[in-house]
Amino acid sequence: MLGKDDLRILLETPGVSGYEDEIADKISEYFKPYSDDIKRDVLGNVIAKISGQEESSEPRPKIMLAAHMDEIGLMVTKVDEKGFLHVTQIGGIDQRTLPTQEVVVHGREKIKGVIGAKPPHLSSPDERKKSVPMSELLVDIGYDQAKAKELVSVGDLITIDRKMMELKGGRLAGKAMDNRAGVMVILEALKELKKLKFKADVFAVATVQEEVGLRGAVTSTYGLVPEIGIAIDVCHAIMPGVPDASPLGGGPAVGLGPNIHPKVHQLLKKTAGEERIPMSIEALPGGSGTDAWAMQISRGGVATGVISIPLRYMHTAVETLAYSDIEQSGKLLAHFIARVDSAFVEGLSCY
Repeated sequence: MLGKDDLRILLETPGVSGYEDEIADKISEYFKPYSDDIKRDVLGNVIAKISGQEESSEPRPKIMLAAHMDEIGLMVTKVDEKGFLHVTQIGGIDQRTLPTQEVVVHGREKIKGVIGAKPPHLSSPDERKKSVPMSELLVDIGYDQAKAKELVSVGDLITIDRKMMELKGGRLAGKAMDNRAGVMVILEALKELKKLKFKADVFAVATVQEEVGLRGAVTSTYGLVPEIGIAIDVCHAIMPGVPDASPLGGGPAVGLGPNIHPKVHQLLKKTAGEERIPMSIEALPGGSGTDAWAMQISRGGVATGVISIPLRYMHTAVETLAYSDIEQSGKLLAHFIARVDSAFVEGLSCY
């Protein structure tokens, strides 16, 4: 049975963009019971094939499910004369939230550290009004320069040391919900597909380097050549200061806009209605900011859709969601797949 504890494992396994080996190994283990074949390509994407179950004289439709497994993080740029580590960011980390965070430095061994903060007693009134620039953030691992340099080198990675928390109302908070939650949606969908008959060959892809340019989606889509590609990611949930967003606990948000094929959107929406799955519409007037943006224009073009999990406090260490939205998103994805046949694929080019 899949559930919150599995999400906890995925969240707490490191995998900064470009360095996803550890999380890729873990996701491969999770994909294995549901898949006919699993491989990892040169860039590091994990690709699992699930063959359609219904016999047909027509070529099987190919559906690609993409959820990125990389997380944002930090990289060491210098070990200074006092043993403090200077850092830069990998991906769009919110530097306002970094002071006083506990971290893990992935050097020759894993080392605990903290990102220090200048005490308010010693800060000027102007300094207290501003966030600390990345160039002034320092990681304290407790060692002097000589010992620090034995264990830490320029280029070593740093991740936030955060355990998943269970809040009231079925809410969960932690780091890397964006987008390990999307990987959990795929797993929930594969679990649901075990109960259904479907004609399409499904390719479940945990993509790499989404946070630094959708790179895994570019290469995996090019290699698989699917007719349909669904990106599973997160979107902004309603929270203070963000009223025009999707409700937490209200089911998946289904994308609509130029990055989305109208007939894919229509079938997702119809499926949600027929299966009584709560959902909202996510308006995407330009790029979706998801793997679908790369998938759509691969080779001769792919009919894309986006399913998003509403999320509060994106790109912080306390990203918050409702696990029920992951379950409902997985159910929607599975029943959408069960409704795709060769006739639907042929109709994608007819407006």
